[in-house]
Amino acid sequence: MPLTKTRDFVFAALVSAAFFVPAAGAFAEDAKPREAVITVIGEGHAAVAPDMAVITLAVVQQAKAAQDALDLNNKAMGAVLATLKDIGIAERDLQTSGFSIQPQYTYPNDKDGRAQPPVLNGYQVTNGLTVRVRDLSKLGALLDQAIKLGINQGGDIQFTNDKPDAALEEARKKAVADAAAKAKTLTDAAGVKLGRVIAIHEGGIAAPPQPYMRQAMAAAPMDKAVPVATGENEYNASVSITYAIQQ
Repeated sequence: MPLTKTRDFVFAALVSAAFFVPAAGAFAEDAKPREAVITVIGEGHAAVAPDMAVITLAVVQQAKAAQDALDLNNKAMGAVLATLKDIGIAERDLQTSGFSIQPQYTYPNDKDGRAQPPVLNGYQVTNGLTVRVRDLSKLGALLDQAIKLGINQGGDIQFTNDKPDAALEEARKKAVADAAAKAKTLTDAAGVKLGRVIAIHEGGIAAPPQPYMRQAMAAAPMDKAVPVATGENEYNASVSITYAIQQ
């Protein structure tokens, strides 16, 4: 065989060997038996009494002229803000949550029932306010005072916790314990032994606000503070844990 052809043959053989060795290694890896695992989902719950309320209130005023409606609204909302500050609500806990000026129309029909052009009757001004109440003992009296001062719409109350970290930590611990118990039950039933933890993935954390009421609020004065029931807030956690199964 000529020398040139011999060198070409040797080079081709070396290249083939170089490609073959990794492929063989990969095949050997694939041929290894994969570790048996079990994945379970655990859930945990923790309930705690709320220590804060978030309420939404609004002043709605109507007048023939937009400026008159605005002036009426400003006067009422100014009195509300001043009173809330006087009873201990901090500036940081008061936030305007919506403001609008809307024309008010009627849509008449003629004597034959045909629609006529709309007629402008006046303007409606709405000014919304979100209030964080950190002393729940003041909540009923606050609502009473707000209504007396001109709040005539709103009333959503969401009970929450200023610092829910401890409740969330408890819910997470319960979720992990729940997952471990499920894994032990399943492996015992299958006649195998639970091994080490391979992976832990946290699922959703749920801390839904607790709505109390939503209604149009009457402007008439009340003799007693509004009764309020705070209940409890429930915090939920979930985890997914993968365990090895000992062979």
